[in-house]
Amino acid sequence: MISMVNRERADRVQRDAVGAVERRPEPVAALTETNLREAFACFPSGVIAVCGMDGGGPVGMAVSSFTSVSLAPPLVSVCLQTSSRTWPRLRALPRLGLSVLGEGQDAVCRALAGSGEDRFAGVRWEEGEQGAVFVHGAVTWFDCTLRAELPAGDHAIALLEVGRLWTVPAADPLVFHGSRFRRLDSGERSAVPA
Repeated sequence: MISMVNRERADRVQRDAVGAVERRPEPVAALTETNLREAFACFPSGVIAVCGMDGGGPVGMAVSSFTSVSLAPPLVSVCLQTSSRTWPRLRALPRLGLSVLGEGQDAVCRALAGSGEDRFAGVRWEEGEQGAVFVHGAVTWFDCTLRAELPAGDHAIALLEVGRLWTVPAADPLVFHGSRFRRLDSGERSAVPA
């Protein structure tokens, strides 16, 4: 006789029509911050450096919650913790530079995500017009202006309008998934047309 637990496991892992394993998510007993963090980590994301010039020096932070919002007008958004000590300095600046970090920029991400005073030690960067700061080695730069900020629980959603754009289309981004950095598989064998 199959136990109820084994039957539930068998129900969660099934084979589809072509024989590939199809998994079903397991229910979580309690909705906790730890469970939510693990669930959010199931979704891969890029890493963005949000930077600007403040009082003669660069200030910046790394964020993984970046979203394209609109083509007309050109808008993007980032989500920032309300407990951040860096975001209040950045939000007051006239221009912000968003740099989509490239593959292999793990150390840059860790530096910008750290709590140290000199997050830019060892990070190559340049200042754009009106104080936006861009990180070298990134795959895309967005020169932005803050248009709105919306409260969202323990985070704020910053809506940014893109004024200028630079990109390296063939370069691979830094990918954050499962609480670690990963690489994209650039082999054509795994590419599936959209």
